[in-house]
Amino acid sequence: MTHEEPQPEEKPQKKPAASTGAEPLPPERHAAAEPSDADRPQDTGGQDRPAGDHPADQDAEQHAESGDRPPHTGRRALSAALWPPRVNRAQLIVAVLLCGLGLGLALQVRSTNEASPLRGARQEDLVRILDEVSDRSERLEAEKRRLEDQRKELENSSDQAEEARRQTEQKRRQLGILAGTVAAQGPGLHIKVTDPTGGVQADDLLNTVQELRAAGAEAIEVDDVRVVADTYFTDAGGAVRVDGHRVDAPYAFEVIGEPKDLEPALNIPGGVVQSLRKEQAEVTVTRSQKITVDALRPAQRPDYARSSSQ
Repeated sequence: MTHEEPQPEEKPQKKPAASTGAEPLPPERHAAAEPSDADRPQDTGGQDRPAGDHPADQDAEQHAESGDRPPHTGRRALSAALWPPRVNRAQLIVAVLLCGLGLGLALQVRSTNEASPLRGARQEDLVRILDEVSDRSERLEAEKRRLEDQRKELENSSDQAEEARRQTEQKRRQLGILAGTVAAQGPGLHIKVTDPTGGVQADDLLNTVQELRAAGAEAIEVDDVRVVADTYFTDAGGAVRVDGHRVDAPYAFEVIGEPKDLEPALNIPGGVVQSLRKEQAEVTVTRSQKITVDALRPAQRPDYARSSSQ
């Protein structure tokens, strides 16, 4: 028997891979290319991920490449800018000053509205006040026209000296009425103020005179005392005195002027009549076309003042 040596077993040759331009990796490289589960990095919530590997970063990069802003980024930026508010000291001081100024203006407007005598006035009263203001304007316009007519008469008169004397005499009578040295007569009001409780004082009578003057009164007499520019009212000895003369209730006023202007001025809301009635006094106003003011004041010659024409 012959001994035959076993022939080495031929390994099957692998067919070459299709040409793809890449050579197959050796077995060792295949093992290194596929890490085990233990060697794979675990997901730690994005703390150990390198920049650019986080899904949010990848989405932001994709939106940046496409020109779109990531969703909710604008709202988050706006919220971060508005809250919490960042206020410095200068802005806080300006805000406090503006709040104080606004509060002061509001209080001022409120106090002015509450103090106004026309607050809550009826429509009829407001119309009457408006008519009174219009009448005053008309009186001023009439006085202006009268003075202009006098000037034209002096310029156009053939006898300017005689015209000047005539106007001078007329002016003297007018000034005499205002000064109380000449008696006066004309339309006006008779006013009677009764004071059963004694609450009327000198200030109340003075307010009545001032209101009448503002409404256009040209001559006033109180209980036989002529009221002029330097007349004064006082409370002395338990009674009211006018220029030092005692006057007692009921107080009687004789007033020359336009009745339709004088009476509404006394009856306006918060006016003379309303103020006197608050003092438990009764006021009676009567119109008349013939009021006589004949209480006279002595003419006083000035000690120092002289006419500039002398």
